[in-house]
Amino acid sequence: MKLLFDFLPLILFFGTYQYAKGHAAWAAAFTTEHFGFMVSGGVVGVDEGPVMLATLVVMFATLAQVGILKLLRRKVDLMLWISLFLVVTLGTLTVWFHNKTFIMWKPTGVYWAMALMFWGSQAFFGKNLIQTMLGSELTLPASVWATLNRAWIVFFGCMGVVNLVVAYNFSESTWVSFKAYGSTALLVLFTLGQGVYMSKHVPPEPKEGERQP
Repeated sequence: MKLLFDFLPLILFFGTYQYAKGHAAWAAAFTTEHFGFMVSGGVVGVDEGPVMLATLVVMFATLAQVGILKLLRRKVDLMLWISLFLVVTLGTLTVWFHNKTFIMWKPTGVYWAMALMFWGSQAFFGKNLIQTMLGSELTLPASVWATLNRAWIVFFGCMGVVNLVVAYNFSESTWVSFKAYGSTALLVLFTLGQGVYMSKHVPPEPKEGERQP
């Protein structure tokens, strides 16, 4: 359930875009009628209707995520705050200037913020975030935790670059599909790779009757 909640804005963005793409005239008219006050000139064109409406949906969905968590008195993760800031700021610029480039930068902003957070925590505070998250469940050598942390930094940095490559070199529809499927698949594959790497360095459990060193 938590996983679905976390991915809800992305699911709504993709679903809205796909529906609006097949009903572009309706999307443009709907966005103009209900959100024209947020758009420079007050009118949304047919070609830009799908991404504009999807952007508005993801903005409201992310705001709702934070609002629900606050109402339930649950912790709002730092990355959700960062995502909220980026999606509202870049989403507003996308809608106002009729320019999808702003919202296309949002995933890169999140990835690079995460890379910076993993690097900064280790560099300035001596805190390995991967070890902080998983250390209570796994016992690994310090060198392995350090490697894992560096791997996540590189992964997030590269993902930010890949997002921009797709955004600037492929169609809008391809970028939306990559955002929904490609980036998620890469994250899953990388996580599985991390799991395999960790499994090779987990100390063997002591045999029955054998004392821990």
